[in-house]
Amino acid sequence: MAASGTERSTNVHGWLVVAMCFLALAASFSARSILGLTMPLWEEELGWSRSFVSTGGALALVVMAVVAPVAGNMVDRFGARRTLVAGLAVTAAGMGLTATASAPWQFLLFFSLLSGVGFGVVANHVVSTIIAFEFEENRGLATGAATAGSTAGQLLVIPLLAVILTTIGWRMSYAALGLAALVLIPAAWLFVRPRPASASVEADAPARSLSARLADLARSRVFHALFWSFTLCGFTTAGVIETHLLPYAAACGFPPLPSATAYGVLSAFNMAGMILAGWLTDRMHRPLLLAIIYACRGLSFILLLFIVQDISLLFIFAVVFGLFDYSTVPPTASLVASHLGLRVMGLSMGLLAAGHALGAAAGAFLGGWLFDLFAKYDWVWIASVGLAMLAALLSLTIREHRRPEPVLAAA
Repeated sequence: MAASGTERSTNVHGWLVVAMCFLALAASFSARSILGLTMPLWEEELGWSRSFVSTGGALALVVMAVVAPVAGNMVDRFGARRTLVAGLAVTAAGMGLTATASAPWQFLLFFSLLSGVGFGVVANHVVSTIIAFEFEENRGLATGAATAGSTAGQLLVIPLLAVILTTIGWRMSYAALGLAALVLIPAAWLFVRPRPASASVEADAPARSLSARLADLARSRVFHALFWSFTLCGFTTAGVIETHLLPYAAACGFPPLPSATAYGVLSAFNMAGMILAGWLTDRMHRPLLLAIIYACRGLSFILLLFIVQDISLLFIFAVVFGLFDYSTVPPTASLVASHLGLRVMGLSMGLLAAGHALGAAAGAFLGGWLFDLFAKYDWVWIASVGLAMLAALLSLTIREHRRPEPVLAAA
């Protein structure tokens, strides 16, 4: 049963889980991001073309999209502890083996496939589910703090890895990431409880078949609103910004160092935005909050249409967009928990993560296609404005209440 209000407000164990999940995401997302740092070195040392390495990175994203709903279902069926530990173990193995790679097939097997499986498990959707079981009060804030590790990896860990990479070598950088994932396994096993005490009664209901749970979700208007808005979220974040912002800055004539600095500013405000959104999730109308985030993100793309001669606008965009980048995660996860129920939260968040990844893949591809077609990025940013506004409208179709939907959450 749920703990009392005083017990929940001093949920020491829960905040230890938040810290552990923060570190796990920092390690996982850093392992994903290091590919860009090592790409030039592999080109020089191993003779691998950038198109080949990029293809390997894209394959890892596809693997993640396939794995995400499977990982979510594993959380529902076998528990968060086993799922997260398995994900960390696979990530550690994949990164450790990538450190030994010398042939193209080894890179595709160790990084794209094996590590891709780990990345698909040690991800925001699994962490959000873990936090939902640990918290009833302050659930939004805890989710924002834990998932902030996904951007903290890019902000804090990547610079450290860059130093290791330039002083010791790329192999040691990959080995260090594999070791970090390995070290986190005992912490995950220790802190993540098999059946958290704060989980609501509906989590104890007899497990239904996968097909039955998928059918329930397919009939839910709330799930469809969250799924399609989160798919558009992937298009407008990981798709067009993470893939095309720095090339756009280069096309505008900005030097690499200030452009990279602006991206670092974006990552810093990204982390702050996630925590702020988590705090607000516990205190305001969540569908409205989610719609505001999408709408403000959409409006921020207008700045990109005017930065061609003014790099200061690039930094302003980095601040504004950073606040509304990953900040959709806490309200989305909170709505899944209350409207769809904890019993199917793992599967629901996994499906949402798969949609996000596919949206990101579409954004990355269409961004490049539109640039090749028009020789400029203007239509990419205009399309992103429209899609973000559509995501905002979808969010407003959800009615606010903090009780689980009877169809999906009842025993």
